[in-house]
Amino acid sequence: MTDRIAPRGIGALLALALVAGGMAACGTDEPGQDAKAPLQIWIRKPPGSPTEQTAKDLAAKFTAASGVPTQVTALFEDFETKLQQAAAQKQLPDIVINDTAQLGSLVKQGLVREVDRAGLAGSGDLSPIAWDAAKGADGKHYAVPFSAQSFALFIRSDWREKVGAEAPTSWEELDKLAVQFTKEDPDGNGKADTYGYVIPGSTKRGYTSWYATSFLWSAGGDFLTGEPGKFTTAVNSPQAVEAVDHLKGQFCTDKTVVPGAITMETTQAHQVFESGKGGIYFTGPYNMARFDKALGKEKYEVVALPAGPGGKASSLAEGENVYLMAGSKNEDGQKKFAEYAVSTEGQTVGMAGDTAGNIVRLPVNSTVQLANVRQDARWQVFDEIYKTAGRYTPAVPDWTPFRQSSADAMNAIFADCASDTKATLDKLAETFTAELTKQEVKG
Repeated sequence: MTDRIAPRGIGALLALALVAGGMAACGTDEPGQDAKAPLQIWIRKPPGSPTEQTAKDLAAKFTAASGVPTQVTALFEDFETKLQQAAAQKQLPDIVINDTAQLGSLVKQGLVREVDRAGLAGSGDLSPIAWDAAKGADGKHYAVPFSAQSFALFIRSDWREKVGAEAPTSWEELDKLAVQFTKEDPDGNGKADTYGYVIPGSTKRGYTSWYATSFLWSAGGDFLTGEPGKFTTAVNSPQAVEAVDHLKGQFCTDKTVVPGAITMETTQAHQVFESGKGGIYFTGPYNMARFDKALGKEKYEVVALPAGPGGKASSLAEGENVYLMAGSKNEDGQKKFAEYAVSTEGQTVGMAGDTAGNIVRLPVNSTVQLANVRQDARWQVFDEIYKTAGRYTPAVPDWTPFRQSSADAMNAIFADCASDTKATLDKLAETFTAELTKQEVKG
């Protein structure tokens, strides 16, 4: 989740609107095609931001290369709601660049076209793991991968040096560092006002589960096991219980988590880290520009999450896809834009060097050499994590119910130090099994 998780959709209402409107998404009334029709491109970025300008630059260069006119609209607040409203009005944009996590919902609502991977120019240059983010629960592709990202530990290196510690290479060392940040006054102000971990633990939009995912996997635990179409619940396995108990220990035993974390969203977590209240934050590369400005890049370092009890390190992989929306009057133009966006030139434009305007965080095109585009070596850390430890959430038709129910359960465990982790996860497993049955993917 690139610093955001979409709310639940209004699938039933939207589906009804699509059927009533006879949209092409339903397989009827195919609109007439016009290869010269302008492409309306929506991207989930703040209007007036450097990222909006990069998106416009990308579209302009595509138009210069292809002759296909484009118009970019940057939207940020309530993006998914506005998209659903456009669908109900039969006014979908031609292209949407948005989170990989949106794929299941868009497919379920019939808003996107299937992508012929073999027929897409340059598709062979895209990394296999990136294509996983564009694959639906039925094994077909409904988007073209555009940008990838992984997560890493942002650690106050000035604090670490103050307490005389080395960069952590194990969970034990990481937890010890969190204790030192909490108890040894690393900012030197003589007050007990610093903590180790900054955790966005709110249940809103599933943040608790989103944060815990990489730790769960690194401990050898899992949410589900199996393969697309045939999943079984694993969230109450011994390894999963151990992982959740480990995180609970930071809240309840070591007490190294910043106050208010149980209701904290990422917007507040960012502020807590940059204001000097917490010294360890597991987050994405999109925050580097912000923290460089607020803290100074010399005050923190980016470190891969060490291997956990499971013997390996895993990182939630996310990013953004190019979605070819249903009902377009210029399907050929849609395809050409997707091909340009993932080309070497398109990816390079989207990366925007070392500026804050990047809309491609890590390139999905394996022919693009990251070091040739960016001089900041910290990007290489994220790139290596993505390639060696990156992992996307299971390809179920709709991951949102799983993320939300697990966030509710984990949040309850962390908030109540007397809670029974195993019993709570056993109940969550029942919820997962019911949801797998509902989505018709239970193995």
